Parts: sequence; C-alpha cells; structure tokens
Amino acid sequence: MTVAAVQPQAERFRALITRHMGLNFEDAKLGWLDEVLRRRVEAACCNSEFYLARLESGVSRDELRALAQELTVAETYFFRNIDQFRALREHVAPEHLRARAGGRGLRVLSAGCASGEEAYSIAMILRDLLPDPPRELMVRAVDVNPVVLEKARRARYTDWSLRETPPDMRQRWFRAEGRELVLDDSIRAAVSFEERNLNDDDPQLWASGAYDVVFCRNVLMYFAPQVARAAVARIARSLTPGGHLFLGHAETLWGLSHDFHLRHTHGSFYYQRKDGITSAVDPDEHQARVRSTVSPALVDVVDAADSWVEAIAQAAERVRALTVRASAAPQYAAVGVPEASQLGRVIELFREERYAQALDVVQGLPPESAHDPDMLLLHAVLLAHSGQFTDAENTCRRLLAIDELNAGAHYVLALCREGVGDRRGAAEHDQCAAYLDPAFAMPRLHLGLLARRAGDHAAVRRELGQALGLLQREDASRLLLFGGGFNRDALLALCRSELSVCREAAWA
Repeated sequence: MTVAAVQPQAERFRALITRHMGLNFEDAKLGWLDEVLRRRVEAACCNSEFYLARLESGVSRDELRALAQELTVAETYFFRNIDQFRALREHVAPEHLRARAGGRGLRVLSAGCASGEEAYSIAMILRDLLPDPPRELMVRAVDVNPVVLEKARRARYTDWSLRETPPDMRQRWFRAEGRELVLDDSIRAAVSFEERNLNDDDPQLWASGAYDVVFCRNVLMYFAPQVARAAVARIARSLTPGGHLFLGHAETLWGLSHDFHLRHTHGSFYYQRKDGITSAVDPDEHQARVRSTVSPALVDVVDAADSWVEAIAQAAERVRALTVRASAAPQYAAVGVPEASQLGRVIELFREERYAQALDVVQGLPPESAHDPDMLLLHAVLLAHSGQFTDAENTCRRLLAIDELNAGAHYVLALCREGVGDRRGAAEHDQCAAYLDPAFAMPRLHLGLLARRAGDHAAVRRELGQALGLLQREDASRLLLFGGGFNRDALLALCRSELSVCREAAWA
C-alpha cells in the first residue's frame, strides 16, 4: 500500500476514534494510528476498507475494548500529585461531611481510573475521616479499558507504583507477597470498578447529584474539544451543588465550562460546582476576539525600577500620562456608536500607543458596557498601568464575577497586588493566571521577576525559562495588551538577561 493511500485511511480512522471514544490525536500521531489500524484489520481478518466501513456503521463492545487497549494511556501511580489528596483530606472532604451532619457519607468518582491507583489512594486518604467507612465511603472507579480494570481489581502492585506513597500509608495498607505489594481488603472493599466510556451520555454513570467529588485527571487533555466540553457538562450535572472536581495539574476548565468556581489550597488548583449550572461554553468564546500587531518596543528600564509595575510605568511618558485625562481626546463613545466599534477603536488606540485616549474612551462608555468582559479587561489594564490599583482591582473583580476563569484578570490583579506592595498576593494571582492558561507568557515572566527580587534563583530559572519559550509563541494581541509597552523582542531580551544574571549569581 502506498503512503498516499495510508494517510487518508489513518485520518478516517482518527475521525472514527474521536466519534466513538472522544479521543483526539494530532497529525504527528497518524503514522502510529496507521499501525494500530493495521493490527486491528489483521485481528478482524478483513481489509482496511471493510473494517473502517464497519466502524462507521457502529462499534461493537468487543472492538471498543480492543481499541481501548491500543489507544489509552494506563501509566499512573499511587498519590500522584499528592497536594491534591491533601486538599481532599484537609479541606474538601471535611466541608462535605459538615454539610451532611449525620447524613450519608462521601461519594467519589474516579473517572479514567486506569489500574486503580488513584481510586485506592482516595479510599486510603478518606478512610480515617469517617466513623463507619464501610457504610459511609463509596468510591466508584470507571475506565474504558478492560485490561487495566482487571489489574485494578486484583490490587497487586510493584514498588514502582508506590514510588510516591507516604511510608506510613505503605506500611499500613500493603503487605508483601514475593515481588508484589498487595492492598488491604478493607481498602479494596471501598472501591468498585466498572467498564464505562466517558464519551457516552450514560444516565447510570452521570445521574444528577450522584457524587460529592469527581477526580477526572489527565483525561480531558486527550479528548477533542467538543467532547471535553460535553464531558465537563455531564460531570457538573452529576455533582451535588458545591461538589468538587479535580483535574490533572496541566488541565483547566478554561474554554470548557462556566459551571465551576476555581479553588486554590494546599498548593493545588481544583474546582467547586456552582449552585446553578449552565450549558457548556460556546466553542469559540474563549478565543481571543481581537487580533492586532505589536507597536515598536519601549526603552528597557527594568533594572532601574523596583518592580515590574514601576518598569511599566516608567517605560515612557505616554504611559504615565494615563493619570491625566486628555482634554482633547475624541469622544468615541458618543451615543449611537456600536460597542463593537468602540472596542475596535480602543484596540486601535492601544496599537497607536495613545493610552490616555484609550482610557477616555473606555471610561466614557455607557453603563451597559460594564458587563462586557473585553471592555472590563481593557479598562483594568489601563487603570493598572496608570497606577490606579484600587480601581483596577475593582474592575477585575467585576470581570471575574462574569468570567471567573479569566486568566487576564488574574494577571492584572497580580500587577495591582505588586503595585501596593503585596508580593505574595501578586504571586498567587500569577499562579492562577498561569494555571488557567498555560500558554500565557506574562504571568510566568512576572513570577520570575518576583522571584528575582526575593533572591529565589531556582524559581527565577524555572519561571523565566518557561516564559522564554512561551513568549516566542505568544499571540501578538496579548503582548499588545499585557506587555506594558514592551514588544516581543524586548521581553525576550529581558528574560535572557535575568537568566544570565541568575546563572552568574549561582556561580559566584
């Protein structure tokens, strides 16, 4: 078979996998998918065309199981990302138990449980919080792969699976049998394993209010965007009001749902369901609505400033001039001008570095514009750069009341916190921004500069190293909005300079 024939078949196979399992594979995986296709064709004793046509008409349970074994990732270990388990034990579970006050116990779902380490970790963490664990603790664990589920039910593991297990937990709940470590029966009894496809709108799995806590870690990242949105909507429906959702450390609900509050405790991010839930977000809602180019760089004055906020303020007179209304500014917010046009005009003024006029336009908008997220973010940026930190923070709070997962708002709040001398608060908001949007360069850069001032060279290298990579791919419109007047080249030079200084300090 020619390469030209292989590519369309692999793409067709990929589309069918997304349809039946929700999994999303990039173009770089097409060669591997073609190998999987050939193995399944050989197992079915047919040709590729017949096999693909059969998948298009529907997939049998046996074939779905076989595909799951080929396509899903089963690697995990006990107490992976242990900070999340501490948050569960010390904050989330006690909150739910207080709310129950003598009612039923805790109901937890481990979605995409693989070989069971996560579900059993949950049971171990929660067992001592309950007076009668066999009656009050229910951990339901589901996966589409029957092979890993069978391993989970056996509950026999190697040292490698326990590599992050606290010693007291290991000693208490495991016994050695040859080269294997066998889990205690009381923990095994708290967990039930089921074969389920998270891509299905399964009424038994996703019953309304079925769970207090859902762990769905490192699953959404493999789903196609529309599948992930639908899965999160089902999770929201299945959680009790105020129920909690834990995702993988590299996953976020940004662009997927408005049904959750972001929570940050124990060095970990997770989510809490709002009292009222809505539908999934529009597929394009989280994308940047403004596309523009970056204006010429301002002079580099970072070394002369005590903070990044001061560096922005000192970058040019035109930024400091934000504190004074330009009496000659055109009144672009006149009655009858559509808000979309006003937004475009503000962006145009940004690009032309006419920040005072931009602030005038925003502040002159009619009251209803106070509910527009784009205008609120623009207003907050302009206020923060002008040193009006209290007003900027209030504007960010209004924005977060509309869009709680807005990374830009958290970044502006970080600037405001640093501007009033609260570096710890600044770092917390930077961390929120970086978590909500891992591709956002500016919070990483800001965290690196905060670390430099704190003398934390390891954090400087980590944060500025990440910022350096992200800045090279950062959207031009975001650099325009959040770069404080510095263009891409200036920000890249800043990162390299600070990293060089950090290395020299480490060698000294």
